[in-house]
Amino acid sequence: MNRVCSSNQPCSFEIPEYANSISRRICYVQLSMKPTVVSRRTALSTGAGVCSALSLPSIFQLRANSPGFDSSRSDTTVILVNLGGGPSQHETYDPKPDAPPEYRGPFSPISTKIPGVQICELLPKQAAMMDQMTIIRSIHHEQASHIAEHIVETGYDLRNPQNSLKGEMPSVGSVVSAIRGSSPDGIPAYVSMPDRKAYGGPHWLGGQHRHFSVNDDPNEPDFAVKNLVLARDLDVERLQDRKALLKSLDHAQRAIERDSAADAIDGFTRKAFELITGPKAREAFDLSAEPDAMRNRYGRTTFGQRMLLARRLAEAQVPYIKVWLPGWDDHKDLVKRITPRAAAYDQALTALITDLGERGLTQKVLVVAMGEFGRTPKFNATGGRDHWPRVNSVLFAGGDYKMGQVIGATDRKGANVIEAPYRPQNVLGMMYRHLGIDPSITFDDFTGRPRYLLEERRPITELI
Repeated sequence: MNRVCSSNQPCSFEIPEYANSISRRICYVQLSMKPTVVSRRTALSTGAGVCSALSLPSIFQLRANSPGFDSSRSDTTVILVNLGGGPSQHETYDPKPDAPPEYRGPFSPISTKIPGVQICELLPKQAAMMDQMTIIRSIHHEQASHIAEHIVETGYDLRNPQNSLKGEMPSVGSVVSAIRGSSPDGIPAYVSMPDRKAYGGPHWLGGQHRHFSVNDDPNEPDFAVKNLVLARDLDVERLQDRKALLKSLDHAQRAIERDSAADAIDGFTRKAFELITGPKAREAFDLSAEPDAMRNRYGRTTFGQRMLLARRLAEAQVPYIKVWLPGWDDHKDLVKRITPRAAAYDQALTALITDLGERGLTQKVLVVAMGEFGRTPKFNATGGRDHWPRVNSVLFAGGDYKMGQVIGATDRKGANVIEAPYRPQNVLGMMYRHLGIDPSITFDDFTGRPRYLLEERRPITELI
């Protein structure tokens, strides 16, 4: 009998029919990759080195018990609000009222709770509670295409354009999943709303560290997380019977041959059973438990309700939650396009920060909002702003970091960083720090070469 490797590596084995029929019944086990089938003889002759990545969970378990992981932070969470497309710094956190009209745009700056600090009038709710946030105006890099998302997701530049759809490194969420593991109630360590396949995956860490995706609109009246629903012809009792059968067959197989692929399929199976048979996951994802007043506070929009769901998951101690708000790629008609989007963002973000504070979770939960780059300082001929990696603004809220400040500065037109330059990797480093993960930890890539979680990991000292 052959087994399946849950990694997307060329070392995958063909899954036996009995296991395949079971795993297909469990919606959480989403093997999106297409395994390459190799013979048993080839697999044995190549040795453990070929499947070295499959042993990474055990390696990370050892590192989680080492000085590289701070167990006192094992109940912390990061919520990454990914502003997909790249928001304009001028129309968010770095307005330039003294610049020429074609640079500053038609919106006005407004004062914030921090004396002397202004942001764009599109974000009035954030302005009123800016003392609970910190804005970094000096993030920059060199990648002017949307493959810059690779930096935000992994902390590494995408070096080979041929990998533009699949990436080259494990995402931060997958790393967190490998090191931190599921929440105490068996809820996945890495949740994405919705699914984003490019760059957000586990790469060589293995498919068991993919994100658990919530793709349906939580603002719909009949919203339910389909991943937590059993197939129509499969109830929990039958599921348990099949689990026992799979376990007995696995034991028999391991008596003949022990291989790391068995651990990988066990990881998938265990997570699936925990999710479907345990009530805690369904409770965490159940937005109907929230009163209407709370749901209205976040805004009855797709993004607003995803942010409310993120708060519920943070309460359940899910360590890494990613919420996407796409559409910021405003190459034309920026004024018309950005206004409703900014309003939904402003309402939901401030509701989340307020809600976390009311629940005593401010220091436990770090909220980071960022896109892959900023926008050109000057409007183009179609009334939009184009890609501009030289300047990007990033918001921090919560954690044990210093709030109520602005870090860094740009020039009069918002074109270049002139003070406290930082890179997206530095932002990710502060996220790792909050989660108790040392970004200098190394892990082996496909070739066995040790790779740092982050090569650029200088801390943002003003936050500490």
